[in-house]
Amino acid sequence: MIAVAAAALVLGIATTVLMSAFGAFHRTAPASWRAHSTRCTAPTATGSVVDVTVWDMGRMMRGPNWPAPNDGRPGWDGMGMMGLTTQPTTIPAGKVTVRVVNAGVLKHEVIVLRLPAGQAAGERVIRSDGRVSEAGSLGEASRTCGTGAGDGIASGAAAWTTVTLRPGRYELLCNYPGHYAAGMYTELDVTG
Repeated sequence: MIAVAAAALVLGIATTVLMSAFGAFHRTAPASWRAHSTRCTAPTATGSVVDVTVWDMGRMMRGPNWPAPNDGRPGWDGMGMMGLTTQPTTIPAGKVTVRVVNAGVLKHEVIVLRLPAGQAAGERVIRSDGRVSEAGSLGEASRTCGTGAGDGIASGAAAWTTVTLRPGRYELLCNYPGHYAAGMYTELDVTG
């Protein structure tokens, strides 16, 4: 019993140190931190800028014999040990560049969707494939070191997209299988 408690304590400390190292607690990380920690950076943007950090715990929580990630089971990948943070969380309407840095081990993406009235971020219906509908998508950042749609943002890389947003509530999310269910979403508010 004591050995189990000691192992849990060590695992908790290691997880906190790793999350801190990968930037999970850096909601307001300065631009210089992003530039030094990624292998590419987004070009200078016009209009408002939203910096997004996506992260995961990778294979730390699994043994080497576990199945490969993204097997389509909702919530499996990382078991809630994933996140997506934005800075700022409120911007003025107009042209917006969404810059994404992948501080995790797995590939990720960021989709921009309008939030329906009365719905909060994280409440979309998750389909049997572990993803949510992208109907009405306003933009996507999933091209490693590039703009727009691609095959996912590689670990340590950046991606970006520029969209025009009207006043309202939006949801930024990762739609890789299981990632939304694991907590990879946040709300972005756009003011008039």
